[in-house]
Amino acid sequence: MKGLGRPGGETSEVMRRVAVRLLERVPEMAGRLLAELRSTEEAYRRLPEHEHRRDLERGFRAGLSAMLQPRPERRDLDVAAETAVRRAEQGVPLDALLRGYRLATQITWETMVGLLADRPGEATALLYGAERVWQRVDRQAVVAADAYRRRESELRSRHAERARSLLDALLEGRADTAVVRAASAALEIPSFGRYLVVATRPDGTGPRSAHRPEEAAGLRLLWRTRPEHELLVVSLADRDPAEAIGAVQPLLADRSGVSPVADGLLELCEARRHAVVALRTCRGPETVRLDDRLPAALAASQPDLAERLVEAVLRPILDLDPPERETLLTTLTRWLDCDGSATRTAAALYCHRNTVFNRVRRIEALTGRSPDRPREALELALALDAYRISGTE
Repeated sequence: MKGLGRPGGETSEVMRRVAVRLLERVPEMAGRLLAELRSTEEAYRRLPEHEHRRDLERGFRAGLSAMLQPRPERRDLDVAAETAVRRAEQGVPLDALLRGYRLATQITWETMVGLLADRPGEATALLYGAERVWQRVDRQAVVAADAYRRRESELRSRHAERARSLLDALLEGRADTAVVRAASAALEIPSFGRYLVVATRPDGTGPRSAHRPEEAAGLRLLWRTRPEHELLVVSLADRDPAEAIGAVQPLLADRSGVSPVADGLLELCEARRHAVVALRTCRGPETVRLDDRLPAALAASQPDLAERLVEAVLRPILDLDPPERETLLTTLTRWLDCDGSATRTAAALYCHRNTVFNRVRRIEALTGRSPDRPREALELALALDAYRISGTE
């Protein structure tokens, strides 16, 4: 067998003749592969059978045609990439796609051997040419896998962007029932579930944490970034809200406001507003629920009225020199926090009870309101909350 296995020799000629005969058997080979894949791979059974058969025949023809060319071309590789992209879009797993290549190689080889069973000389030449066949199939599989992964990454990115857009529509009140259904499917959360919204932001100008997991303690978490704060949507299922907040607390920034429970996706917009208002009532690094800060929330949600309340109630104190102003405001805060107890207020301020009484009388004289009288104490408390929130001077 002189020249056997050399490029351009007898082996190349045998491979070309075999390829011509195999092209006549493409429908048969594609049928075998179609039956095997659809009987063993659920993902392939979801494809239209005529489309699946067409792609298999096209792939066989492209691969066999490459064997007929004196020098390798890219046509079979282009077909492999195009088919892989389509499979990624159809949700066929990559493992199933690559298994198809292995089965196609097996079927091609078995058919080739059958064609040369009664031609021992050509069968020997086929053995020398086998390496080139496997190398070409390997290249097709590599090209297909690369194209699949690129397309899969693009699809994931598009899906994530669409999911974020749908969540934004829910949080901003731009949702109807169709958007709710789409968001439920894209985000994989129930339309009529129970949710909390948390608005959270760090103190100072330090960088925000990039750690935003999609799950914590079995809770589904959805994050969105805003210029002023982060928003976190917590899917509660049947969990207790207090327990849920405790579970996500390590993920929150310094200051966080928590909404009441929202019943369903359509209520996320209102829950988001409530969470932001609760955040504005924070007095320092803390996590607060709106329901625990309702008086302060009233001031936070009506900035014009809050400013007017500060002017009407606290302006005489705010006009004092800074040291005396801060002393009186701090005393008033502690007095209200201690339920009007001079003893507890004095302990909190590290001063004598009589000093506390003197300061309270000074506050009453300046504002015309006594912290001892419930209605006037309420006005003073609301004015203090409004002052802290607005930063009015």
